[in-house]
Amino acid sequence: MKQDIDNALDVLHKGGIILYPTDTIWGIGCDATNGDAVKRIYDLKRRIDSKSMLILLDNAARLASYVDTVPDVAYDLIDLSDKPMTIIYDGAKNLAKKLIAEDGSVGIRITSEPFSKTLCQRFKKPIVSTSANISGEPSPRNFSEISEIIKKGVDYVVMHRQNETKQATPSGIIKLGASGEVKIIRP
Repeated sequence: MKQDIDNALDVLHKGGIILYPTDTIWGIGCDATNGDAVKRIYDLKRRIDSKSMLILLDNAARLASYVDTVPDVAYDLIDLSDKPMTIIYDGAKNLAKKLIAEDGSVGIRITSEPFSKTLCQRFKKPIVSTSANISGEPSPRNFSEISEIIKKGVDYVVMHRQNETKQATPSGIIKLGASGEVKIIRP
């Protein structure tokens, strides 16, 4: 895993894009503050710019760097969740413009999976995490289901966890209003 982390970090620091395992499904990732790298992911996925992508962080203490206001309930939801959960926050900041939705929000997930958590810790910036598929096609449930177009379109493919056959699922999604209103998007 160490060599994969080092290789992925090298690509991220150079503005490249990676294919990597996360706490949910395999993701395509890049430096979430690099607009050119984010555009490359949109192009690879053939995704329209108005559909935003989420970011991963390694711990909740970093949230305040990327959203104006973190409602207190967010910390409770993160602590109490028994499965990966993406929270959509209002007031996104310090991210590539294309990652911020038209309403100013951004989806953020705090990862606890060892590879993606270590990658985020060492990179010290948020990392884009979007499903490793062409927009409109089914999300791959494990590495073997990822298309060759995606594999060949990234700058680095992580080796770690490629042989797993477990059928991964996407995270739950909750939207939080600035004053703590909770709306469940995907349980």
